[in-house]
Amino acid sequence: MLFSLSLLLFIVVFAIIQCAEADELLHRKLAKEAAEKELQEFVQLLKSAKAMPSETKPPKSSWMVEENIRHKIESLESYAIDDCKNDDQKKTAGTILRAMGLVKTASSAVNLLIDIGYFPVHVNLDLLKFNIPTDHSDEIISAAESLLSESSDSDEIDRKDLTHLKVYAIDVDEADELDDALSATRLQDGRIKIWIHVADPARFVQPGSIVDRCGREAMRRGTSIFLPTATYPMFPEKLAMEGMSLKQGEICNAVTASVVLHSDGSIAEYSVDNSVIKPTYMLTYESASELLHMNLEEEVELKILSEAATLRLQWRQQQGAVDTATIETRIKVANPEDPEPAINLYVENQADPAMRLVTEMMLLCGEVIATYGSRNNIPLPYRGQPQSNIDPIRHGILGIPGYVQFTSPIRRYMDLLAHYQVKAYLRGESPPFSAGQLEGMASILNMHSRVAKRLFSSSLRYWILEYLRRQPKERKYRAMILRFIKDRTAALLLVEVGFQASTWVSVGAQIGDEVEVRVDEAHPRDDALFLKEVI
Repeated sequence: MLFSLSLLLFIVVFAIIQCAEADELLHRKLAKEAAEKELQEFVQLLKSAKAMPSETKPPKSSWMVEENIRHKIESLESYAIDDCKNDDQKKTAGTILRAMGLVKTASSAVNLLIDIGYFPVHVNLDLLKFNIPTDHSDEIISAAESLLSESSDSDEIDRKDLTHLKVYAIDVDEADELDDALSATRLQDGRIKIWIHVADPARFVQPGSIVDRCGREAMRRGTSIFLPTATYPMFPEKLAMEGMSLKQGEICNAVTASVVLHSDGSIAEYSVDNSVIKPTYMLTYESASELLHMNLEEEVELKILSEAATLRLQWRQQQGAVDTATIETRIKVANPEDPEPAINLYVENQADPAMRLVTEMMLLCGEVIATYGSRNNIPLPYRGQPQSNIDPIRHGILGIPGYVQFTSPIRRYMDLLAHYQVKAYLRGESPPFSAGQLEGMASILNMHSRVAKRLFSSSLRYWILEYLRRQPKERKYRAMILRFIKDRTAALLLVEVGFQASTWVSVGAQIGDEVEVRVDEAHPRDDALFLKEVI
């Protein structure tokens, strides 16, 4: 009897297990079928979107409405920028690409997302990869507006009135905010006196203030990012433009470094003050160079600035400075979301008189601030040395005894740190940051700066290649031979576009010679350019 009961119990348990296993198998089968159906439906969505004309493709937001679709599209995006958060994303993206008949590569994912209209044709993958913030949060914008309406000037009574000076602000024509401006005169003894006026954003943003505290946004960004397609400012645009920026014909707060030069270009005297100025001219480099060329008597101050720049360059070269002036390509892309946006390319010569003038004055300001900080024991973020060393060391390449970036506080947080330190000293207060704190902050800011430079460089290369891709096949380019890489394969500088590339050149051509080349192929997305010498 006991045996029969045990057998019966065994049979019942076995049946239950079998039933459970059958249910599990059925559940898996149904789940697999549902997943396959879901995949096929998603694939059909992709194929439908691919087939649509570009102007009728579904907007990016439409792919984010349903959870299962959003998960798949985000997996593809992460795969495209090589930033999958987990194995599930990678597996999902791979399954989709395989179902679409595509190879499992990041390039395939990018092209698919472009084909369905999720990515624009000229998507900047680095912006996505580095998770660059392209907008400011509502909280930061609100805080910025409050600062504009409520801020007071704690340095007002100590500001030196320099509104009588003629003030030149010289920058690229697309500059959104202006950080610096210049004045000059010739003293009775023949020496040149220069004033380098720098915008004073620290009037609005003190260390630990609301704009800094809201996620320490300015510190987190570290720098404004300038791309051919857009500018992503360190500060909210309204605060930067309406409050911080220097403006033509308006009374502006500034921090001014005034310098008297010896006849050889070295510094004879200097001072640093909070100031009030009234910018006279807002000039582009081109218009400033034209004014210099015209040699107008009424613009003698600009001529004096140019003379000072020449003296400074000669003095720095005598100290061992390396002249790094070269040509630089600038590109502005209108409507970058369009498949064929307008590309405006021009090449700047860094040795242009106006560019040389501004460069020398910015370096002069950096030397003055470094010297001022050293003599007054102000911890500053000196360039090219450990931040904990308060005494500046010689900057060999620039040929100056010390250097602190100071002239772009609206665009670079490192410059703003120097402003905080100097302005505290001017008020008779202790600097807000110790040398050790500056060292820690500088390491983070330098990382941001490297990312910004990489973003600019990669974006510039992409758009130069896109520009070359669109040019007529028969167009010829002047190319200077820079060096030989191997045998007759030479590194070239395409003079008209300021771009380096390589190709085979004929026997007899030497370094420094110019040859003519044509563009065989240009592939911006693959960063590839193929040239052929015209013989």
